[in-house]
Amino acid sequence: MSLSAPGNATELRNALSTAPLPDDDARAAAEERNAELTKPPGALGRLEELAIWYCAWRGDAKARITAPQIAVFAGNHGVTVRGVSAFPADVTAQMVANFHAGGAAINQLAELAGARLDVVAIALDRPTADFTTGPAMDAAGFAEALAAGWRAVDAQADLLVTGEMGIGNTTAAAALAHGLYGGSAEDWIGRGTGVNDAGLAAKSAAVAGGVAANATALGDPLEVLRCLGGRELVAMAGAIAHARVRGIPVILDGFICSAAAACLHEAVPGALDHAVAGHLSAEHAHGALLERIGKTPILSLGMRLGEGSGAAVAIQVLKGALACHSGMTTFAEAGVSGA
Repeated sequence: MSLSAPGNATELRNALSTAPLPDDDARAAAEERNAELTKPPGALGRLEELAIWYCAWRGDAKARITAPQIAVFAGNHGVTVRGVSAFPADVTAQMVANFHAGGAAINQLAELAGARLDVVAIALDRPTADFTTGPAMDAAGFAEALAAGWRAVDAQADLLVTGEMGIGNTTAAAALAHGLYGGSAEDWIGRGTGVNDAGLAAKSAAVAGGVAANATALGDPLEVLRCLGGRELVAMAGAIAHARVRGIPVILDGFICSAAAACLHEAVPGALDHAVAGHLSAEHAHGALLERIGKTPILSLGMRLGEGSGAAVAIQVLKGALACHSGMTTFAEAGVSGA
């Protein structure tokens, strides 16, 4: 199995199709340990399920999170010329500078989680093409963004969160969802950064127009990603795929991250088995998208910031699950009579 970055969609599919499965022995040992801990069966609810899932992927029945990574990808979108955002495209580069300066929400949440934070800006001076007139990226652009995401993953990380920054990217995410799952454009659009009614109408028109202009891509989820996505969405997909190949668990962030991940889910069965949904965002269609990819969110806090922020908060929940699972004593160890 190669760990080099895929150069195209076929290589990406092959990498996902041959990726290792979770460790059944570690899962069984974690389940056995969970049954013996000093608590009534099921008393920690979903924390127990999360801990066992994580232990299976790490091959350790008493795993803990010690080296989490948050990777934030940034890209600019040609579709912004359609008036789909409340902010100008210049804000993407300005926010990247803020990330580097340590001033954004994700900086604070990464520090709190003890996570390495990497910020990867991809060709901000070259927005993707306006997908209402044709594909957002050509094959070379897709490969470039895919490789940027793949290379960003720290091989020593034991948890990955992917975040994004890109003015216009809720429109791209909605177009991906519409391209993958049909319905109407209105089913998938939301107000994103806070567009008014005119902006919402512009988003609807752009999403519908993008899907119509790229109709030949709709039978292939990775072609949908190339034609309707953006560089940061492709990079997130690349990073999530690389984590799958390395057996690194992933916490998915909000609507935009979930849309990128959905392309992998539809392309290769089991591609997201190593991932959980960190939260349900306030973006209109996020819940419907999570249902499509079979993920139940850990948190529901009404967040809609992006940057990986909701998933970063969820790191604390997963750490808590593992602290209990791996740190508690068993009935026998504690000298407590079991049921």
